[in-house]
Amino acid sequence: MEYETIIGLEVHAQLLTESKMFCRCSADYASAEPNTHVCPICLGMPGVLPTINEKAIKYTVTTALALNCEIPEFTKFDRKNYPYPDLMKGYQISQYDTPLSRNGWLLIDVDGQEKRVGITRVHLEEDTAKLIHRNDPLTGDSISLVDVNRSGVPLMEIVSEPDLRSPEEARQYLVKLRSILRYIGVSTGNMEEGSFRCDANVSIRPVGSSIFGAKVEIKNMNSFRAVQRALEFEVERQAEVLDRGGTIIQETRGWVDEKGITVSQRSKEFAHDYRYFPEPDLPPLTLSPAWIEEMRASLPELPDARRHRFMAEYGLSPYDAALLTESKPFADFFEEAVQLGSGVPQTLRAKAVANWMLGDLKRMLGPTELAGIKLTPGHLADMLDLMDKGVVSGKIAKTVFEEMFNSGKRASEIVAERGLTQISDEQAVAAAIDKVLAANPQAVADFHAGKHQALTFLVGQVMRETRGRANPGLVNKILSEKLR
Repeated sequence: MEYETIIGLEVHAQLLTESKMFCRCSADYASAEPNTHVCPICLGMPGVLPTINEKAIKYTVTTALALNCEIPEFTKFDRKNYPYPDLMKGYQISQYDTPLSRNGWLLIDVDGQEKRVGITRVHLEEDTAKLIHRNDPLTGDSISLVDVNRSGVPLMEIVSEPDLRSPEEARQYLVKLRSILRYIGVSTGNMEEGSFRCDANVSIRPVGSSIFGAKVEIKNMNSFRAVQRALEFEVERQAEVLDRGGTIIQETRGWVDEKGITVSQRSKEFAHDYRYFPEPDLPPLTLSPAWIEEMRASLPELPDARRHRFMAEYGLSPYDAALLTESKPFADFFEEAVQLGSGVPQTLRAKAVANWMLGDLKRMLGPTELAGIKLTPGHLADMLDLMDKGVVSGKIAKTVFEEMFNSGKRASEIVAERGLTQISDEQAVAAAIDKVLAANPQAVADFHAGKHQALTFLVGQVMRETRGRANPGLVNKILSEKLR
């Protein structure tokens, strides 16, 4: 039987606040010794009272607005009750029936077409403590330790509608969502570090059916690739169960990356299992329309808007514009390099900058963040100016670019130090050509015999003779004249 895949994603993003959600403890727990960023509030001690982190509210509303959500004037926090060992109070302060936002959407690219994915809600809660599993050094027994440093860190949950129809669409959604969070500066979005976490709900149904199948939740995925692989496996697993006449049960399954499989963890809870009720120690919040509009006005230019502007303003292709605007620092680098150009039409300079950034720069960067390199937009602009003036050739420019990337030196400095100036003197180029023609009589004979690829060979030999410094246009011109 042929099945349709139904996927909805729940994304948890840690917010970039200095303190935790309901206390003054530092939220920067990553490099801290275990249980050093703690206080009676995040330890869940009796009789303590939480207070709301205002910046976390602002960041969540800003995110909701970037995702086209409705912001109600009234919102409140709720207690979500479940007895896990990493939950210090025995409950989590979250939001249930009156979240900070609802009914939003974002656009993803599916085979060259835009697809709108609904956002059910964006709400705010607190993160849990972290369990560390290891073997006791004395007994060898398996033990679990609790590090409370993460407990109480502001955690924003973004819940999608079940609008995704393939693992690839789910991956595209996550990439787009992380890009938006980074653009507006509310989260690092680093999945591998746990600041951007995803749970996937997946079901299948016969093609043509309007009835949803039993929903399976998948956890423990720590990369975009892991999410895609886990969903691919789970869709195949569910199809095999149904084809054998079996039944899919609503459950939570964990992804085992090294084995490439999902395994059953527990039956899936329903909302009533958590016994939600309003948080009695926190006041409800009223968000004025004026304050909401102030948050809306603070939004930066978002990826989609910037992509369309790059196409209109700089004449870039949709493909190049999409790649350049995936990351805000990358898009900023591009625009600064274009604006630093001198005496060249903007569209030509923009195309040249895009080619270098999407080619050599991306290759050299690898997994490195743009902020951690020595190359600046000014370096790239200066090198392109030298190319436009005929000081360096395209081949030499690659050597210059690599040296700029590694050393942080300016292009003009590297050219002067290494004697890389392009040779545009006709007599010097002609002398190099004469030497090459004398050394390659067979190639000359092949050219005269109609084998025009011999010309390409001879041009390459001239460039080799001049260590890539000869003006390519001048080489072709003089060489063609001498071969007549």
